[in-house]
Amino acid sequence: MTSGQECGQVQASESDVSVLEDKDSNSSQDEDSAQENNSGNDSSKSGSKSSSESESDTDEADLNKSNEDPEKKELLLHCVESEVNIQQHCERCKIPQEQKEQVTPRRFSRGQFWLKLDTEGIYQCTITGLIFEVTEAAVIEYSLLSWTKYAAYVKEPWIVVGPIFDVKCASPSVLTSIQFPHALCLNDNFSDRIFNVFHFKSNGPEFEHSSDYSTTHVKWRVSSLSPVGPVIEKYDPVCYHGVVILYKVVNDHPSLKFHVYIASNNSSFIKDVSKSVQRSTNRFIKIEKPPCNKLLEVGKKYKLTSVPEADILPEEIKFVDDSTLAQKHFFEVYLEQPTELVLSLMDVESEETVWKAKLRECDWILHNQNNNKQKRSTHSTKRRKSSTSLSEDELCNKRLKGNDTSDGIKAKTVLTDQQLMILAKKMGKNWKVIGIECLNLSIEDIQQIEAKEEDVNMYKCMMLRKWRDSEQNNGTAQSLYECLNGQASHEMLEILTGFLRTDVSS
Repeated sequence: MTSGQECGQVQASESDVSVLEDKDSNSSQDEDSAQENNSGNDSSKSGSKSSSESESDTDEADLNKSNEDPEKKELLLHCVESEVNIQQHCERCKIPQEQKEQVTPRRFSRGQFWLKLDTEGIYQCTITGLIFEVTEAAVIEYSLLSWTKYAAYVKEPWIVVGPIFDVKCASPSVLTSIQFPHALCLNDNFSDRIFNVFHFKSNGPEFEHSSDYSTTHVKWRVSSLSPVGPVIEKYDPVCYHGVVILYKVVNDHPSLKFHVYIASNNSSFIKDVSKSVQRSTNRFIKIEKPPCNKLLEVGKKYKLTSVPEADILPEEIKFVDDSTLAQKHFFEVYLEQPTELVLSLMDVESEETVWKAKLRECDWILHNQNNNKQKRSTHSTKRRKSSTSLSEDELCNKRLKGNDTSDGIKAKTVLTDQQLMILAKKMGKNWKVIGIECLNLSIEDIQQIEAKEEDVNMYKCMMLRKWRDSEQNNGTAQSLYECLNGQASHEMLEILTGFLRTDVSS
């Protein structure tokens, strides 16, 4: 388990999609049955299982197996990035200040998250943003679903405002409420919104009232466990916290081609984009760029521009939430010759820039894109080919673990206090063990830190800072990665990997 107040934006990796596809392919037959139910085929309604029932049967078997032998099931753990996108809110949102214990679930095959809670309390998943309230110890298993399965049921006046999940609990009565993240910016309209939840049961969909909501979550009192996600009755204007998702086409041609998606910050949507990219006849790589920090308003038109000028189609896109649509809208950007460029997403009416990113040569060279043969500094061709034949993650891990300098750059930037706090929020309850075993601190050091009247995240940050200061110029992301020696969570190591990428590219 890890603790923390805010989770950074996390994007999908292509390996995630293959994990999720296993579950979706197994349930495709049952999705057809759900569609038959919607068309009014009563015999189908009574004679076939819904997608939620079918998935429940399979997942329940897995859950029982995990309860019998969790260690054996852990062998299925996939150490990959999440396809979910924890929300980043604009300055107009008032973030709730109540404390919730942050917990990081285990990840298993077929996109399952598995969480063991030891006692009564309110817990927030650091990966999905879900908040669970339990009355005693519980084992919860959950997975992110696609809204496209339920498109036939979500019609006006209902609109989707967040991801949909399938949640299971070994003792359902213990799980009293679930809070689902939503993507709306409520701003001044905070008090007059009425949220509901779409709840797909064995006999079809129901729209149930929420018990409460905030600028970040919709709270639902658990009535039964099957696919559930937040919705709201349409109103004007609808403003979403947005995301921009950027993929580059991989081929042997020296040109550059990108697909740029704009969407609400909805993890189900992000999963759908990842799956569509994975299934495409083209090959893609995702390019990580700063998030969209402006609001996207339903009905407004947005255009994408580039410097230097590129061929961009369509010229503009009218923003709607595409969560229930199988085909997602995107801009295609094409440049005849590879060159650095700046992409900007603009509101057509106001000409306000809502997102901007610079794409550099290293964004595709690092992935060995398009067989680019640009020369590197003083290194031999053989050495350079060896390093660029690795994926970005493999190359970064090689640098972390082996102190690699194949690109002529060695990260030497000392970790900042801000970076240490980000890491502290992702560090679990075993932070004292990590401090003593990995960072060579003494029990007295830990006791001195705890003697100060601070919260637990500050204790962890102070511990990391003590290590950094003792290392002096060697208090870098690379050194900390090596010191942790497998004790830290995968999420914490991923953050360190990100710090190293930034260090190397800057």
